Amino acid sequence: MFAPSPAGLGPRARHAGRAYLQVGVETGIHAATPHQLVQMLFDGLLESLAQANGAIACGDIAARSRAIGRAIAIVDEGLRGSLDLSNGGELARNLMDLYTYVVTRLTRANAKADSAIVDECQRLIAPVRDAWIAIKPQRMAA
Repeated sequence: MFAPSPAGLGPRARHAGRAYLQVGVETGIHAATPHQLVQMLFDGLLESLAQANGAIACGDIAARSRAIGRAIAIVDEGLRGSLDLSNGGELARNLMDLYTYVVTRLTRANAKADSAIVDECQRLIAPVRDAWIAIKPQRMAA
């Protein structure tokens, strides 16, 4: 996600850069609409899946575990946790089932270091993200 630190930067400069980026992220979150927040979750999930595949390709177990752990947290705490099952009807139940499946598959992908499973989860989530983005103009017009 972030470019590596330029050569010669000490720990203080790297820490300041990370702090600056964190402020930017927090500002973006506070200024975002609920629709944009969900889009950020989808984007973060897809980014984490890409990072997981990169880590699997490099054989980096720690990076793979971090990326998949982050993806699972986004699905479990962010996407699945925000569903309104009592008012969302069949769509909310279907999304709950999808998110449960994705979490299960990602857990297996981490245990097996299997990029094909990570790809499967990406293929399942990408159309949901695209549909979420597509509904924004319609909701704003309504």
